[in-house]
Amino acid sequence: MYHYTDGGLRNVWLANGYTKQKTPFGEGVAIQDVEGLTRAICTMLTKRAGVLTGAELRYLRTAGMLLSQPALGKRMGADGQSVARWEKTSKVPRWADKLVRLLYVAHAEGNLPIQRAVERIQTVERLTNQRIVVEELGGRWRPRVDDTAEGKELTAA
Repeated sequence: MYHYTDGGLRNVWLANGYTKQKTPFGEGVAIQDVEGLTRAICTMLTKRAGVLTGAELRYLRTAGMLLSQPALGKRMGADGQSVARWEKTSKVPRWADKLVRLLYVAHAEGNLPIQRAVERIQTVERLTNQRIVVEELGGRWRPRVDDTAEGKELTAA
């Protein structure tokens, strides 16, 4: 078996799907379907028990979602320095662990309800001086957010 250490991972071993080759620089490894391997590893990381290590978080962020530390932090309501600290120290808060797993699954599976919920959270975080206005229309209550500071309205789905 081949010990796969891409991105600092320490606990991934390939049973097959690779070939060893001699190069002018020593022995090299050619991996078949790298994208498929990346998806398989990321999927397993989201399903396995226990809190993600810093290397696993970094792998999900970089290989799985192709995000920078600030970009992931923004999606999570944190800053890029927090993400960097979690990756460096392997002290990933449980809430961040769960949210990263959810974000990866939404990214990988194209889960629109989760993606819309994340977008809604990001939109709401940008708004200030909000008030919730609820109207009864056609026998059904319909909420909306009235952003009085900017004069914009956001209708709830």
